[in-house]
Amino acid sequence: MIVQLSPNTQHLVGITPVFARHETFHPRFGWLKKGFDAICQNPASFLAEDAHIKLGVGKNMAKSIRYWCGAFKLVNDLYATDFGKQLLGENGFDPYMEDPASLWLLHWNLLKNLSEQPCMATAWYYTFFLFRQNEFTQESLLNGLKDYCDRHFSGRIAESSLKKDVTCLLRMYVKQGAGMSLNEDNLDCPFAELGLIVGDSRHLGFRIGQKPNLLPEIIVAVCLDYASRGGQQTISISRLLYDVGSPGMAFKLTESALCDAIEQVAKVEKAISFTDSSGLLQMSFTKDPTKLSQMLLNRYYRNSNA
Repeated sequence: MIVQLSPNTQHLVGITPVFARHETFHPRFGWLKKGFDAICQNPASFLAEDAHIKLGVGKNMAKSIRYWCGAFKLVNDLYATDFGKQLLGENGFDPYMEDPASLWLLHWNLLKNLSEQPCMATAWYYTFFLFRQNEFTQESLLNGLKDYCDRHFSGRIAESSLKKDVTCLLRMYVKQGAGMSLNEDNLDCPFAELGLIVGDSRHLGFRIGQKPNLLPEIIVAVCLDYASRGGQQTISISRLLYDVGSPGMAFKLTESALCDAIEQVAKVEKAISFTDSSGLLQMSFTKDPTKLSQMLLNRYYRNSNA
């Protein structure tokens, strides 16, 4: 479901409002690689009547795979993106998504909003960047999303679509509780391994701070990716932590977790520095941030695959 932003609020939100395009399915193990490979082999593969048969899934699942591949910016329309090729291509960083770092990069890419490829998961964008409760329930998250939509989007958005998104999001990030029967609808999603949201059906919360499987190189690479939009060679830690759309909000980091990561990487990469000038904490870089981010990722995956 796609709706339009109210004319006077588009600059506040900056995303294309998209709801309930996942067919109620969260991304499952192997789906992104399967969909990406299908597009690489034949850009029109998802347009064929028998697309689901070739993918070995149901019709609605095939639609979901296509949506998720686009939402994670692995493909743009019917073509593989540079990010998709870099991560899942034949000679990519991690074609079979065996490294948790790849899940963190995908999570970041899902939320990232670019002019050429806007965020296509509005409920996810809202939850990680605009929802201000660290502890919440499924109902309070849904109510917050409804209020957000009522204030910023013109046209009626079906409450059922918002419910589907909230349910899908929580299935995606929350590990299923012990004793729950395992079936097609509640199998854990690979993104539950990130540990970003914890709890049960009644009490939920963001896990704030350091994450055991989120390594400094990935944090700093994403910070550089974010900083590349500003055209400057310095960015404050407060912006990296608290700006809407920032790595700190996406990864739910604390100041100490972010600063520690930058300091560790700066010891190895001299083009990056962490400074504390009169209480103003900043990350500085002397090279192009996009190229520097790619260099860090190349080095990380080269070393992890060695």
